[in-house]
Amino acid sequence: MNVQFGETLPKLLRKSAGKWPEVPAQLSHTKTGGYREVNYHDLFENALDFSGALLDLGVKRGDKIGLIADNREEWEQADMGLLSIGAIDTPRGCDATESDLAYILSFSETAVSIVENEAQVKKLLNIKKSVPSLQTIISFEEVSDDTKAECDAAGVRCLAFRDLQKSGHEWRKLHPDAVEQELEKGRTDDLATIIFTSGTTGTPKGVMLTHGNILCQLDEVTERIFLNPGERALLVLPVWHAFQRAVEYVILCQGGTLCFSKPIGSVLLQDLQKLDPYLLPAVPRVWSAVYDGIWRKMRKTGGAVFALFRFFVAEALLWCRIDRKLRRKNTRFGPDYLGFWWPVLVLPWLLLYPVKLLGNVLVFRKIRAMVGKNFRSGIAGGGAFPENVDAFFWAIGVNVQEGYGLTETAPIISVRPVADPIFRNVGTPLRGIEVRVVDDDGIILGRCRKGTLQVKGGCVMQGYYKRPDLTDKVMTVDGWFDTGDIAVLSVNNEIQLRGRKKDTIVLQGGENIEPLPIEAKINESRYVSTSVVFGTNEKGVDQKYLVALVLPDQDSVESWAEENGMPFKSYEELVQTEAVQRLLEGEVFEQVSVKNGFKSYERINKIAIITKPFEVGVELSAKQEMMRYRVAELYKDKLEKLYKEA
Repeated sequence: MNVQFGETLPKLLRKSAGKWPEVPAQLSHTKTGGYREVNYHDLFENALDFSGALLDLGVKRGDKIGLIADNREEWEQADMGLLSIGAIDTPRGCDATESDLAYILSFSETAVSIVENEAQVKKLLNIKKSVPSLQTIISFEEVSDDTKAECDAAGVRCLAFRDLQKSGHEWRKLHPDAVEQELEKGRTDDLATIIFTSGTTGTPKGVMLTHGNILCQLDEVTERIFLNPGERALLVLPVWHAFQRAVEYVILCQGGTLCFSKPIGSVLLQDLQKLDPYLLPAVPRVWSAVYDGIWRKMRKTGGAVFALFRFFVAEALLWCRIDRKLRRKNTRFGPDYLGFWWPVLVLPWLLLYPVKLLGNVLVFRKIRAMVGKNFRSGIAGGGAFPENVDAFFWAIGVNVQEGYGLTETAPIISVRPVADPIFRNVGTPLRGIEVRVVDDDGIILGRCRKGTLQVKGGCVMQGYYKRPDLTDKVMTVDGWFDTGDIAVLSVNNEIQLRGRKKDTIVLQGGENIEPLPIEAKINESRYVSTSVVFGTNEKGVDQKYLVALVLPDQDSVESWAEENGMPFKSYEELVQTEAVQRLLEGEVFEQVSVKNGFKSYERINKIAIITKPFEVGVELSAKQEMMRYRVAELYKDKLEKLYKEA
């Protein structure tokens, strides 16, 4: 494999620290509202100081170390420190439940765990009986004397991360080159991490990834998603997740600056303005929230301003559709007959262009200013990117490129290049990664035919930790990993995703239906925040028709009620009215219709309204992917009623 960035992740950081020692590597929020800067030299040295402390504590090569924390500068320092001496991280975020942590830490036989704060220390104390191997807890933040006393009583050492960095610095003076010698022993095929997936289907699985699995992606990703030394990227994803970690390594190997933020509207918008980043990697839900926020703000402005906004957006969308057609910027699954389309479309393409330029001056330039003057691109990954959101940002000139991968592939398989994207796909596979589409019998289908996507290459995991039975289920005998994703390869070998195989609904008539495209279309309605489509009852029995749970957009529904002179005391009362039920039914039936390309059996027969927004750890996984089985469990009564009604 290509080792231009080094054989291991710490060697990658060492190389970057040598090339750009004074360039800011990390920017973090301070309690006073400013930002704290750590340069590449200090990041690397801080990591090695922690390595020294771990060696002093008796940590050995191959030991598993828990790392339970959210985005912060210490996370990368701690992780690079433990990786430098050949230890293996088993990470999760602060939203991890006690039961999840008990399973993960006991299953991996973790003796040392690094945590964010006192709340996480208490979680570990609560599960100590389930994790008999746990001996040491290291906290990034201060822990009270009472909690330290509880740790002592439980037979667990509780240490401060910053204190260990200081003692590790002194230990390195007494043991010159000891840490560096351990770092040098690291090899490409050494295990770096065991990431226990948050899971959309139940029990977490420990994905084993080597340094080589992760590093093999960086060669071509840096050509598609590029940064210059010192350019900033805003980070809002869970730091323990494979997507976020890959993003950080893409930034670090190019000398960029990691800027830690949160996927909270007010915090994110403030950081976009203050930090003026070049890149913003995020899950599609973040981009959908930005899209909804723009439209909500313009609707509230109302009047001529809103009318002007709608006009220019519509014209820009139309011009971009024509432009993509004429310049082959659409995903293609057959001949495009450009010889016919050029004479037909060139005149409207030319006539609409000045209108688009005017819209850019009057409207779109102001929207783009919200993400900063230096903004180069957003990256949407970790879930399906809605087509209407993709088309909107394309039309107004905000680059958002969709990528694709799984934890089991470390995770990047493909991403649209910033410089030359093609609409509605996730790009071609990276160099060194092969993909193919197969049917249910494993027969290779070739391009332009829908089937299950399989992947082969250096990015594919070593297997599921202590679960060879599960590994065998997803790996073929000749080394192909079954992603479980339904996809089609374009004429140019770009990947277009069509859903998850495990989500496929089979109706009693034998019709196979992918719920994702249906939900995406429903969610385009301004009155719908989220929808979930089902075709089985609460017992998992296939039904004759589809139903949907619909979470309304509260602001839009309340505005609609006010515009139509409907008095209401509370939102909960409003959504129970027959008028709102009819409104949402009408929206769903209009969106999922034959005229929008859906088959008759894909139409939604009935809907039920829900009012509780989806939350991470409840209905959503850590990367904000919907956990269908959890939604089905939480709303089984509503689903049962939908299917029992005549």
